[in-house]
Amino acid sequence: MLPTILRLITILVPGYAAICGVIYTFQERLIFFPDRDPPGTHYEFGIPVEEVLIPVEGAQLHALWFRRSQAKGVILYFHGNAGSLRTWGEVAPELVQYGYEMVMVDYRGYGQSTGTIQSEAELHADAAAVYEWVRQRYPEEQIVLYGRSLGSGLATRLAAVYQPALLILESPFYSVEAIARRQFPWVPPFLLKYPLRSHEWIGQVRCPVVIIHGTNDSVVPFADGERLAREVRAPLAFYPIVGGDHNNLMTFSMYHHAIQVALKELP
Repeated sequence: MLPTILRLITILVPGYAAICGVIYTFQERLIFFPDRDPPGTHYEFGIPVEEVLIPVEGAQLHALWFRRSQAKGVILYFHGNAGSLRTWGEVAPELVQYGYEMVMVDYRGYGQSTGTIQSEAELHADAAAVYEWVRQRYPEEQIVLYGRSLGSGLATRLAAVYQPALLILESPFYSVEAIARRQFPWVPPFLLKYPLRSHEWIGQVRCPVVIIHGTNDSVVPFADGERLAREVRAPLAFYPIVGGDHNNLMTFSMYHHAIQVALKELP
């Protein structure tokens, strides 16, 4: 029996180590699903928009700046882990109608942004550079941070460091680490390069927080949004979208009510 067990160990341990090594090496492909937009891509969403390039360390981030006259402020929007501005820009008409301009940025390797994502620290540094770009054009009391899915982690950390007027989180995770542990419980946590622990930052956020989460979310469980909400120390409005999934919350009237209330209550 003992020799058999030892033979199994000599087979399974190297195999397990090899699988873990592959997951560590290629985890960007498991987390980020960018679309590339060729130069000259036309971005048309029925409202005025300008293309801008925001310089970051070793790359340039491509952003869309949705303009409007006599704006009350700006919404800085961080999108999810798939696609590009070519499709994400479709949410802009809904949000700018409340009197705000909007800046939406593609991460490294997405759309027409250059470079590739290599670390969580780099993601946060890029997000901070975009925030500083926006802060040069608007006072912080006119900046609304909006994080969608993956972008919720970046927006939450920015709100913990800076002092925007409002933080809106749509379909937010408690942490990417929590999601990874559910999907790959056999993988050691230290191998995860992008834990994005929103729950560790959201307690430091001082501005009002709005969380919108579908009760039938098949990607980030509704319970994650509830857990994250319990960590909030600032004024909180939590909106469960009954029957909502991960990518369809804009089709529910409660979503529009939540955004309307949140933005109209700002000075």
